[in-house]
Amino acid sequence: MSNRLAWGILATGSIAGTFAKGVAKSQHGRLAAVGSRSQASAARFAAEFGVPVAHGSYAALLADPAVQAVYIATPHPQHCEWAIRAAQAGKHVLCEKPLGLNHAEAMVIAEAARANGVLLMEAFMYRCHPQTEKIVELVRSGALGTVKLVQAAFGFYTDPADGGRLWNNAGAGGGILDVGCYPVSFARLIAGASSALPFLNPESVSGSARLHPATGVDDTAAATLQFANGMIAQVSCSVGLDQDNSARIYGTKAMLHIPQPWVPPAEGAASTMFLHAAGSAQEIVCTTPGNLYGLEADAVALALAAGQREVAAVTVADTLGNMAALDAWRNAAGLVYAQETPEQFTHTHARRPLRRQPHAVIPHGTIAGLAKPVARLVMGCDNQASMPHAAAIWDDYYERGGNAFDTANIYAGGLQERLLGQWLRSRGVRETTTVIAKGAHTPLCTPEWASRQLEESLDRLQTSYADIYLLHRDNLAVPVGEFVDVLNMHARAGRIHLFGGSNWSIERISAANRYAKRKGLQGFSVMSNNFSLARMVEPVWAGSISAADPASRRWLAKQQLPLLAWSSQARGFFTERAGADKLGDAELVRCWYADDNFTRRERALQLAQTKQVAPIAIAAAYVLAQPFPTFALIGPRLISETVSSLECVGVQLTARELAWLNLERDVI
Repeated sequence: MSNRLAWGILATGSIAGTFAKGVAKSQHGRLAAVGSRSQASAARFAAEFGVPVAHGSYAALLADPAVQAVYIATPHPQHCEWAIRAAQAGKHVLCEKPLGLNHAEAMVIAEAARANGVLLMEAFMYRCHPQTEKIVELVRSGALGTVKLVQAAFGFYTDPADGGRLWNNAGAGGGILDVGCYPVSFARLIAGASSALPFLNPESVSGSARLHPATGVDDTAAATLQFANGMIAQVSCSVGLDQDNSARIYGTKAMLHIPQPWVPPAEGAASTMFLHAAGSAQEIVCTTPGNLYGLEADAVALALAAGQREVAAVTVADTLGNMAALDAWRNAAGLVYAQETPEQFTHTHARRPLRRQPHAVIPHGTIAGLAKPVARLVMGCDNQASMPHAAAIWDDYYERGGNAFDTANIYAGGLQERLLGQWLRSRGVRETTTVIAKGAHTPLCTPEWASRQLEESLDRLQTSYADIYLLHRDNLAVPVGEFVDVLNMHARAGRIHLFGGSNWSIERISAANRYAKRKGLQGFSVMSNNFSLARMVEPVWAGSISAADPASRRWLAKQQLPLLAWSSQARGFFTERAGADKLGDAELVRCWYADDNFTRRERALQLAQTKQVAPIAIAAAYVLAQPFPTFALIGPRLISETVSSLECVGVQLTARELAWLNLERDVI
């Protein structure tokens, strides 16, 4: 028994009991302990299912050295907290579906597993059954021809009057998260199999739902998923309606009907599918002696025995793609749980105080006039679509040592400022962070609009001041002194500490500072223009300006004016997304594709190989290594993108390497 994987079960609901039975019948696992919120509940569960040790708290279970892997069986809203804590305790994690309430939660869990070197799997037990393996085999073999359509449903009836968790908003009830995740995962699996891939994420998701008038959870929902290979999937789910819980795969040669896709028979019982072709139906029978949940437990044990940190049947990337598709379905249906709103989402995903990690690596610099140190990697707040997403990205950045946030009045109609303001307030970190706000974007680029938008931005940000305020564009029709005067008025009132220009020319900034000096006023203290190793061939946006040309670099070096560099990594030009033969991203092609840039890219690749880092780390290090103060704006949408951005911190470039990368030398 000692070589079997020792399982701890976290929570004692019905699904926990089902899994306990599965482990007891598994080939490679054993029950070691159970944890509940009370000792009495844990003891009852242990007695019923033959678990040797009962813990009266989840924390005690995670502290048990005899437990190697943990099965998370709590209600949905607790998955994130306890999966993270389990990973941090060094336990391998099998978490009931859905892994989190949304993609953001799943992303934080995945990062916790990666950072702590533990296995993570979302518990889609049907993926571990031989029937599912046979379905994938049939699709890959071409037996169905080209797959064009998948139809899949999972729905049942429960009475909302009973008041169970399925109808509870606080419990993240409804069909999409509870059972809709199955047909979506199935559709993505089949789309992948038809393209010789483990899975394929949809290019678009459209859908709707019937929401309960009192609780707001989805009673019945349907969605259409469209994939890049041309496949379409129609999926539906419900907790208030019985459905035909089956799946059909339509190909140009045949149709496969799976009557029991989600809970296929096991323990010797036959699972039958029907392949319809040429007017006849062929029965395909699958059997397994194993218990359905025991197969899942064994998949984890076998992966660990092979030294792996994920299970091929449900990889972490697969789970993240599924959560993103469920988010899109819920967005289309207008389903947002109260706990996901900015007003209620006032905690970290791990539900512990925000604190910097002891090994925080983001370096800091100084900007004259600011008492606070400023992170040299500045978080761009322009793409976070919800509070859970924003919290996932910003909490992680802060804990890694980041403290500077760049946003603008124009972004998402003010959503980004509101989210950042709520985050700053709930975390209590306003005085340890640097907030960079921007306003007066074209066509509202006047002193009057700068004042109006500053007031509006401060209100959204829930703060009385911006550490740095930038005019988002310049307006050559306005005398530069008028901008300087109004910005000084706000500086004297304490509404801004420093100010500068974003996408302002060096000529206009110089003129502004000459005016300020003559009048005895505060001048422009920073510039925020594009700066990257790659030359900006065409403006990314109308009115945007680069400061990477030789004249601008000489001026910046002479003036020692801090530069807040946007698109500092050339928007992916130094990643695998770019290449002379990769023309799919029209904006990447338009703004960055040029012969000289491809030479820079090739040199970055060569130097990256020498220094054993990613090419994008070389590109970012180039920005940070300039002979004037630079602060690189980054805009990660995923925690993994933040992690990859940090590799540049350890890269040191010599003056000769800088010149060679920028084509100013033929050899290093």
